[in-house]
Amino acid sequence: MISHSYAQSKHQFEYANPEAKGYSSEKLEVLKKHLQESGSSSMIILVDGSVIFEWGEVNKKHLIHSMRKAVLNSLYGIAISNGQIDTSMTMKELKIDDIKPKLKGREKKARIVDLLKSRSGIYHNAAAVNNGMLKDRPKRGTHKPGEYYYYNNWDFNVLGAILEQETGKTIYDLFYDVIAKPIGMLDYNGEYTSIDGEAEDYKIPDTDGYYKFEKSQSKYPAYHFRMSTRDLALYGQLYLKYGVWNGKQILSQEWIDLITQPYSIYSPEYGSAYGMLWRVRVPNENTTRNSFYHTGLGIHMLGIYPDSKLVMVHRVNTESDFDYNEEDFYKMLNLLFNARENE
Repeated sequence: MISHSYAQSKHQFEYANPEAKGYSSEKLEVLKKHLQESGSSSMIILVDGSVIFEWGEVNKKHLIHSMRKAVLNSLYGIAISNGQIDTSMTMKELKIDDIKPKLKGREKKARIVDLLKSRSGIYHNAAAVNNGMLKDRPKRGTHKPGEYYYYNNWDFNVLGAILEQETGKTIYDLFYDVIAKPIGMLDYNGEYTSIDGEAEDYKIPDTDGYYKFEKSQSKYPAYHFRMSTRDLALYGQLYLKYGVWNGKQILSQEWIDLITQPYSIYSPEYGSAYGMLWRVRVPNENTTRNSFYHTGLGIHMLGIYPDSKLVMVHRVNTESDFDYNEEDFYKMLNLLFNARENE
């Protein structure tokens, strides 16, 4: 188990009256009541960098589930800018393979950029795959790399392995060094461990991250993060500010624009698409800058809405018995957006 200690100051949030930022305090009270009744654990809303709404234990770390992909995104952006990673490299060039049945001919031609878009065409078994993913997974060899979008944990897990291989550091150390410290995260200390996800009695460790191995499925573990609501809000604010923090360019604007393009429109009726490790709202004629987000279990959410200068984080404590209805998640979103004064 590895941990760090902070050597720099932690972020201090600024608070603002909701009306000063164009939101209704009265309507936000309705949102608060809904969160209390529905089983949420915490929520925070930033507008133009100021907290206008904060509810629950925003300092408590929970498993972030699939939002881990959005966390990985920043590490790739920085490693690419530093010249450590070339996204045109193939699995063959990177010497990436897996347990039997091993990668075959054209699967080895998949590039890093294909994995970033979840379009690798590699449908090998993977760690941390749920039944919904398995139900929709194509058969091996069905699609060429880059041809077809499938939300693929093999791609995401292997991206973690490639990052560590090419940088020589763990995901958790990298995140601590290049993101958590520079933006002054309050709760993430970079502590991590490993677990056997196939053990009957495995428990979620009380660390900031852990590798979950399922060695009968794949040699590559899933890299899980546990983060607080307020640290996720800071992470979202970094993207809202186009990668700039205290005058320093941590992530490039070009990277953020690149990864928030709707490369794969998977739900046209709802305007939902996949970019690179972020879900993206399909823009319309009024969009200045694309909105993007990621969810976890369909109930956690980190959302960045640049045209509204809004960052929101919603959490549920899924590490213990929980009873949270997906319909309440969508009601939460409606209450949030209806809280704008002009709505």
